[in-house]
Amino acid sequence: MTVASSVKQTLASLKGLEAQLSTFALNSMEEEAQQKFHEAMVLVGQIKNDVQLRVYAMEREENEYSSS
Repeated sequence: MTVASSVKQTLASLKGLEAQLSTFALNSMEEEAQQKFHEAMVLVGQIKNDVQLRVYAMEREENEYSSS
């Protein structure tokens, strides 16, 4: 498995985790639990965005390398 494919797989996992945390936040009965799940979802979303930017950079570098 290449580094790029591993990073893309990590991105997909983060997207799934973000969705699960959102579901937990919406379905939780306790307000404190809702808040904690929401905070975790926001944090995972920020990490997901950083990883997405890295995927874009890797794809750009890959295209530059193969074009040379």
